[in-house]
Amino acid sequence: MDAAAERAGCMRPARFLAPALLAGALLFCCGAATAHFLLNVNIRVFHAVHEPDGLRLLARVPMPYLLADKTGYAGAGGLPQPAPYTYNRMVDGEVMHYFAAADFNQRPRGLGQFLADGLVLQSGGRSLAAEVGEVRVWPAASQPPFARLDEAKRALTSPLQSGPVAETAEIFVGDSVVDVELFYRSGGGGKIGAYMLGSTLNPGLPQQEQTANLIIDHGAGRDETLIFRVRGLMREPVEISRSPWKAAWTFARAGVHHILEGKDHVLFVVCLLLGAGSFASLAWRITGFTAGHSATLMLGFFGYAPKAAWFVPLVEVGIAFSIIYVAADAVLRNAKHGAAAITALLGLLHGLGFSFVLREILHVDSPNLWQSLLAFNAGIEAGQLMIAALVWPPLWLLAKRLPHRRNALRWAIALPCMAVAAVWAGDRLVLFAASAGLAG
Repeated sequence: MDAAAERAGCMRPARFLAPALLAGALLFCCGAATAHFLLNVNIRVFHAVHEPDGLRLLARVPMPYLLADKTGYAGAGGLPQPAPYTYNRMVDGEVMHYFAAADFNQRPRGLGQFLADGLVLQSGGRSLAAEVGEVRVWPAASQPPFARLDEAKRALTSPLQSGPVAETAEIFVGDSVVDVELFYRSGGGGKIGAYMLGSTLNPGLPQQEQTANLIIDHGAGRDETLIFRVRGLMREPVEISRSPWKAAWTFARAGVHHILEGKDHVLFVVCLLLGAGSFASLAWRITGFTAGHSATLMLGFFGYAPKAAWFVPLVEVGIAFSIIYVAADAVLRNAKHGAAAITALLGLLHGLGFSFVLREILHVDSPNLWQSLLAFNAGIEAGQLMIAALVWPPLWLLAKRLPHRRNALRWAIALPCMAVAAVWAGDRLVLFAASAGLAG
């Protein structure tokens, strides 16, 4: 290439500056992205125990899922009519909803009936009616463990008057969880095999479609326990069978969804592809990233990561900066030696983010743990490959058809990615400073 052509090639990125910044603005308007974890995600847990004459369901559900749609709008004093088992109070001009412990102590099973009415359990082509057993209420901050069947049983057999159900206690509805025991009789006097579990509950909560549901189906022993992971409100009933492959598939699908819906991770993978000069280079980059994030995903999940409040925001900051680095590397770096090693190092950072998500929906003592971990990891990889399959062909085709504009096109894609990531990094640095006590 002669000097004039080289100068022209260097000036072409300026022609794409306006559309690049416009694309960045549009992407930014889609909303800021948290990194790889939502620590305030709502989780519903269902332990299904097969018994000789039916199915016993031990469920933990955030209280707003049962009561949020039962609040009226014609209350006295400017306050909305309270939902059952609640009372309202105006605090600093805002309506606050509190749990009415006295009402619950008088009729605890009525609260559990809301869940019984909202769940749909079908077996043999017909819906089964639920009988409400024990019901307990806990503040979310001090809820007893519920990951294993023995823990769920202990939570539901604890003294009714303990903890938050004391009538002098005052807790927010939004900070409470409800444990409910339901029993579904088979009708024919035999065990229930495969069944469908769905829900008609629609509380109208923000981001309720991101709800994580764990359905833990217990066989005769621990080795026969299967975990199904379902996202959303379960409007469409979920088939629960004794197939370990179907259980694993639910975690693989969760991994795919997590990748494809994470704006920051999509940007990272796009920039990763942008810097690959050939398919072989792309394969090495993906392999390096896979090795890195798989390692820290496991280490972070099993607790080998700092527990301090500042660590999660710090990881989010690092993930935002990793997008800036990979985008800049794609347009500024000529030598591509060591790209796989670099992406492996960045994968270590992203793997920590994945591990925090996984810890929200699994526990280290959960049954069938390794099957679920491997399936989730496989889903993450499948999501990355989907992004690659979508982005790589047009990039490759444009590079072949317009070789003289290759650098300009890279700039047009990399600039908005860097701009958006820089804004995210700034927001996350503020959160990190606050969590680390550095903010004034």
